[in-house]
Amino acid sequence: MKVAIVAAKFNSQITEMLLSAAQEELKNSNIQDVDIFKVPGACEIPTMLNHLAQKKIYDGFISIGAVIQGETPHFDYVCKMAQEGILQVSLKYNIPIIFGILTTDNIQQALERADIKKQNKGASFAKALVEMIDNLTP
Repeated sequence: MKVAIVAAKFNSQITEMLLSAAQEELKNSNIQDVDIFKVPGACEIPTMLNHLAQKKIYDGFISIGAVIQGETPHFDYVCKMAQEGILQVSLKYNIPIIFGILTTDNIQQALERADIKKQNKGASFAKALVEMIDNLTP
């Protein structure tokens, strides 16, 4: 099984914690062939996923990002662009892409979801990808 993780560098305090947990969970699931690609932010994730999916060398992807609500509607646009773009790539190439972009009201909520001692969602993203690949493999 060959997978790739596309992680946003924006809000790196959060995304690095999610990435670390996802990598550890994939390792625990005996998936050793993992490529990591970093992009500036959540809006750039679909473009990288599309580029990688075209190569047809991956069995699935995890997208990792953290978009935190601010004082302007920018949050809504970023979330919509990332979500719609990821969905389009997944359906176009018929490949599982786990939506691992946290969309939180504040930094505290994001930190709680990325905390290894609590409920780090990175591990959940990896588990979901493994399950989807298993379900879609004949």
